Amino acid sequence: MRKLCPNGISFISFFATSNSGSAFSVRAYSSSHNNASISAKAKLRANSKFENVKCLDDAMTLFNQMVRTKPLPSVVNFSKLFKTMLNMKHYSAVVSLFIEMQKLGIPFNEFILSIVINNYCLMHRVDCAFSVLAIYLKNDIPFNNVTFTILIRGFFAENKVKYAVDLFKKLVRENICEPNEIMYATVMHGLSKRGHTEKNLSLLRVMEQGNTKPDICIYNIVIDALCKDRNLDTAINLLNELKKKGILPNIITYNSLIDGLCKFGQWEKVRILFSEMVNHNIYPDVHTFNIVIDGLCKEGKVEDAEEVMRHMIEKGVVPDIVTYNVIMGGCCLCGQMDRARRIFDIMIDKCIEPNIISYRILINGYCKKKKLAEAMQFFHEISQKGSKPDIVTYNTVLQGLFEVGRIGSAKKFFDEMLSMGLVPDLCTHGTLLNGYFKYGLVDEAMSLFNELERKRVKSDIEFYNVVINGLCKNGKLDEAHAFFEKLSFIGLLPNVRTYTTIINGLCLEGLLDEAKDMLRKMEDDGCLPNSITYNVIAQGFLRCNRISEMATFMKEMAGRKFSFDATTTEFLVNVIRENPSVLDMIPELHLKNKK
Repeated sequence: MRKLCPNGISFISFFATSNSGSAFSVRAYSSSHNNASISAKAKLRANSKFENVKCLDDAMTLFNQMVRTKPLPSVVNFSKLFKTMLNMKHYSAVVSLFIEMQKLGIPFNEFILSIVINNYCLMHRVDCAFSVLAIYLKNDIPFNNVTFTILIRGFFAENKVKYAVDLFKKLVRENICEPNEIMYATVMHGLSKRGHTEKNLSLLRVMEQGNTKPDICIYNIVIDALCKDRNLDTAINLLNELKKKGILPNIITYNSLIDGLCKFGQWEKVRILFSEMVNHNIYPDVHTFNIVIDGLCKEGKVEDAEEVMRHMIEKGVVPDIVTYNVIMGGCCLCGQMDRARRIFDIMIDKCIEPNIISYRILINGYCKKKKLAEAMQFFHEISQKGSKPDIVTYNTVLQGLFEVGRIGSAKKFFDEMLSMGLVPDLCTHGTLLNGYFKYGLVDEAMSLFNELERKRVKSDIEFYNVVINGLCKNGKLDEAHAFFEKLSFIGLLPNVRTYTTIINGLCLEGLLDEAKDMLRKMEDDGCLPNSITYNVIAQGFLRCNRISEMATFMKEMAGRKFSFDATTTEFLVNVIRENPSVLDMIPELHLKNKK
């Protein structure tokens, strides 16, 4: 891949490059070429050439024709060709043709260079993109906002947040170029996408003090980030702040705020925002209604969601595929499969073609209800409609087959998936391992795991959690503990689920002292136990009738505001039923009982 860079300069060394001297210069157009007028017919012919480029061969053929034309076509035509190839994702070919242009001495300008830089960034090769800056310097072509905005976006695409921020700071600090709204928006969007909400807010305040003032698009990025970060109070304060400055919010502003409020179930505030929108002559669109419908469905309020859909139709807003999918998902979440199927049929009656998500929602719903026949019916319907099930859909059915104990069918289904050319992902492998462990097929599970390790399949901590949990539930505590100890050697940090799984395994074996030690180790390692961890250990002490020690954990649970779950409560009730004096051994519980 290194040979793709037209110059070996790296993005680190670029800033040490002097602006003086130039190795070669861009050939100037002859005055006759610059002043030549192109007829309307010639322009029409040129445009039609680019429209006829349907594949890489077409592009290469056109390029070869262009370089043999006398006089040469304008640099605009070469820009159009490169742009067409870029849209077709022929990135390597763009690099090759640009190098060929340089060899032939064909003129280029900042537009061509920007396309090449963008091309490298889309290839996730920002280092090569920076090498193009040397060509700007050598040919006295001035840098512009577009160039650096593309580079910043490239850094973010490669998740090199620090490089993106450092480049932006350098541009401002050394006055290399004045950032415009688009550059600010690129930086803020990149920070927002990676959860750096506070940095976003700080940058907004800096922008407010500078020459380039934030517009509604900039405020929308920050408000959306705050809402996604569940910082709704600050988001609403920012809304009020921009209104005082005379900057009018738009539909995007309100959609972000409504989405945040719906996630918190603050329906009265949602209603107020709807009224405020209408007062500003901003009318809810289909996306606004979909946000509200989704929020209601996730709370199990499917009837209310359907009422909102009827309301949107009355207001002249036509439900789309997302609307129907969201309501079907809500029905499935509540186990109302007949209702979900009815929504699916209504959608088809409205001439809205179901997409893969529509089918996946119903398949998942039927699998959860253990109605595999209906799930398979919809699975096969995908192919009948001319589409192909994706890996997520296959994973859903595979999990459904294991849930009902159809292990043989699950294996055949997995083989079918491979024959279709689909590549299993971590979820597929996790589903297989989970299924094997669930039915005691430990050897098959470990055989699969060892095969994946040999193939160096990328895995994460959740994948190892499946193995550790499976071994614990099959009485293989020593092997599970060995896997736990192995994590640090392979660079994975155990999370709360990992520790809780090991603690549960120890409790099931009656090794309560070791379970207590693991709880303390967990905290020492900076991984805080959650409510499930404490419930697991409480059940262990109740199971072994070590009530006095459990009282200590009850105090800890109360201090952390954790409560007993249904299983722990059932254990405790059974213990109290057999020995009522246990109530006196747990003062907190006794006090609550008296109240």
